[in-house]
Amino acid sequence: MTQAADLVLLDGEIHPFAVTAPTPVDDDGIRAGPDADTLEALAVRNGEIVRTGTTYDVEFLVGTHTDVVDLDGATVVPGFVDAHTHMTTTGRYLVHADLSDAESPGDALDALRARERAVDGDDWVLGFGYDESSWAESRYLAREELDAVSDTQPVAAFREDMHVASVNSVVLDRLRSAMPDDDVETEGGEPTGVLVEEAVDPVYDTIEPGPDETRRLLSAATEHAARLGLTGVHDMVRRSYAPQVYRELALDDELPIRVRLNYWADHLDALAELGLRTNHGSDRVQVGAVKTFTDGSIGGRTAKLSAPYDDGAGTGQWVVSPEELSSLVDRADDLGFQLTVHAIGDEAIDETLDVFEERTVDPAGSRHRIEHLELATDEAIERFGELGVVASVQPNFHKWAVPGGLYESRLGDRRPRTNRLARLRDAGAPLAFGSDGMPLSPLVGIHWAVNAPAEPQRLSVTAAIRAYTYGAVYAGFGEDRLGTIEPGKRADLTVLGESPWESPGRICEIDVTMTVVDGETVYNGREQVSQS
Repeated sequence: MTQAADLVLLDGEIHPFAVTAPTPVDDDGIRAGPDADTLEALAVRNGEIVRTGTTYDVEFLVGTHTDVVDLDGATVVPGFVDAHTHMTTTGRYLVHADLSDAESPGDALDALRARERAVDGDDWVLGFGYDESSWAESRYLAREELDAVSDTQPVAAFREDMHVASVNSVVLDRLRSAMPDDDVETEGGEPTGVLVEEAVDPVYDTIEPGPDETRRLLSAATEHAARLGLTGVHDMVRRSYAPQVYRELALDDELPIRVRLNYWADHLDALAELGLRTNHGSDRVQVGAVKTFTDGSIGGRTAKLSAPYDDGAGTGQWVVSPEELSSLVDRADDLGFQLTVHAIGDEAIDETLDVFEERTVDPAGSRHRIEHLELATDEAIERFGELGVVASVQPNFHKWAVPGGLYESRLGDRRPRTNRLARLRDAGAPLAFGSDGMPLSPLVGIHWAVNAPAEPQRLSVTAAIRAYTYGAVYAGFGEDRLGTIEPGKRADLTVLGESPWESPGRICEIDVTMTVVDGETVYNGREQVSQS
C-alpha cells in the first residue's frame, strides 16, 4: 500500500521548470508558461516531492493526517532564491527608519525625525535605503540637514547601495580620524557629511549589532523573506554575528528559510583555520562563497569605468586591485572555495574575467561568480558564456535604466548597455538573480526583468523566474535537490495569487499566497485572506 503524503496541493497551475519535462516547452526548453502543459497537483512526504500530475492522480496519496490545500487555480513555481542580499540590512529597514519609499529629501528627513523620537537619548538614529536618483532634487542628504534631526545624537542615513552614507556632525566628530580623506566629500574644505566606500566602514563597524540585536534583525528579515515567497537566500556577511545567529535559529527550529553564507574575504584565514569549505554545513545553513570587491558603485561614481562618468570627473576607483584579486583567487582555489566578486564597471568586469581565466583551471566547475556586472561590454558578455562564470545580477537595478534615471545621468549614452540580461542569456551565461536588498522582493526583480526599458535587457517571464529559482540554486551548487518541481526534489515552493504569464505588466503587484520550505508551510497568506 502506498504511504500517504504529508502535504498535497490540488487543483493548481504548477510550473515545474524541469528541463526534462515533456513538450510543449518555451524557447528556453523549460516547461512553463500559459501555453505549457502544466501540472495540477503535487504530493510531499518527509519534505520531498513524491508525486506530480493531475488532481485525480495525487488525491490517492491523501490520508487521515494529510494536509490538503485546494489551490483553486493558483500558480505554483519552485521556491524563489535570492542569490545576493544583505539580510541584516533588510532587518534594519524593518526595525530602523526605512528610507526606501522617500520621494524627496524632506520625506527622508521626516522618517529620520520620527526615528529620533523613538530612540533613547544617546542612541544612534539610523535610516536605510534612500535613493536620491529618484528625487526631483537629486542629491545626497547633507550634514546640516542631519544636524537638524539631532545635534546631540549620531545620525546616519545610508544610500540603498550601501556604498554611500550621509552623517551629521556628531558622527564626523567621533569618527572622522578613522576615515580616508579621499572618501570624505568636502566643500570649501569642510566635510559635507557625505561618505563613500572606505569612509563608510568606521560607521558600519560602530553600529554593528551584538548577538541579541542581530537575532532580532535576522528573525524579522527571514520572516519577511518568507512572506515574499523566498525559500532561500545567499547572504553576504562580514564581521557579523549573523553566521552564529543563523545556526542558533536553525537549532531552535526558528529559521523559516534556507541560508547560504557568502563570507567576506577578510574571513578567509578564519574559514581555512576551521577547516570550512564551500558547501559545508547543514541542509538549512551552508557555507557559500568567499566574497570580495573590485570597484564601488555607479551611484557613488566609484565603479571602475573605461571612460569617465558623464556627470563628474574620473573613472571610479579600485577597492581591491587586480593584483590583490589575483592573489585572493589563487588562495581561494587552493583552499576549495567558490569566489564571488563584486565588479560593476566595464573595466572591473574585464579585469575580473581576466583573473578567473588566468588563475582558475575550471571557472565553471568552481562556479566562481561576478556580482552585479552592470556595465559589461559585448566581449565580456560572451566570455561569461565561454568560461561558465556565474553572472549574479540584480534585475531590480533596471529602475535606474529608465530615461532620465541614474544610469543616464552617470553614464549618458551608455545607459542602454547596462544590465543586458537577454544578451547574457543568449551568450549562455549561467544567470542567477538576486536583489541586493533593493528591495528584497523577487517579484519586483522579475517584473523589471520582463519590463526592462531596452530589448537587450529584457527576458521572458519564464526565463526571469528561472533565474530567480533554478539559476540562483545552481549558483549555490544545489540543483540536485532544489530549483525545480519534480519527484525526488525537496519541496521548496512559492504560490502566487495570479499568473505572471497572464499579467506580465504588473508582476510586481502579484501577491504571494503561500511559501513552503522542505514541505513545511512557512507563510500562509491564504489564511489571512480567508479571515479578512
